[in-house]
Amino acid sequence: MKISAIKENDYRDVLALNEDSVPHVNLISEIELRWFIKHAALICVAKIDGNLVGFLIGLRPGKSYASPNYKWFCKNYKDFAYVDRIAVAKSARRKGVAEALYRYFANSQADAPIMTCEINIRPPNPISMLFHKYMGFKQIGSQETEQGKKEVALMEKAL
Repeated sequence: MKISAIKENDYRDVLALNEDSVPHVNLISEIELRWFIKHAALICVAKIDGNLVGFLIGLRPGKSYASPNYKWFCKNYKDFAYVDRIAVAKSARRKGVAEALYRYFANSQADAPIMTCEINIRPPNPISMLFHKYMGFKQIGSQETEQGKKEVALMEKAL
C-alpha cells in the first residue's frame, strides 16, 4: 500500500469512492473537492497496486467551512487536526488502509495537540466507532445535524 498526497488524476476516483461511502460521509461535488484541495491541511490517498482504495481529508482551524461539526471544534478548541472524512473501498476494508491514512495525517500534523473527527450515531456506524476507539479516540460530545436527521459523536485523540 502506498499513501501520498492527492494528485489531479485521483480526483475522479476520490469522488466515486466518496459517493459509494454515503451515508457515512456526506456527498461532495467536484467543486467542493476543489475547495478542499485549496483549503485542506492535507488530502491523502491510499493505493494498492496503483488502484485508489481510500482517502482522507483533513483540515486545521480557521477555514470558512460550513460543516456544523467542524464549526463545533473551531468554537471549542484553539488548535486541532480535523478529519473531515475518510473513506475506504469495500474491497480494501480490514487491510489497514484507514489506520495507515490516519497515521499519515497525524504525522503530517504533528504540531497539532489533538486530532478530531465525528462518527455517525444516527444513522449508526458501529464499525467506525469500534475502529476509532481502537485508534485511541474518545467521545467528548455529540450533536444533531440536518434538522435532527443525523446525530454524530464528537471525538478527539491526543497527538
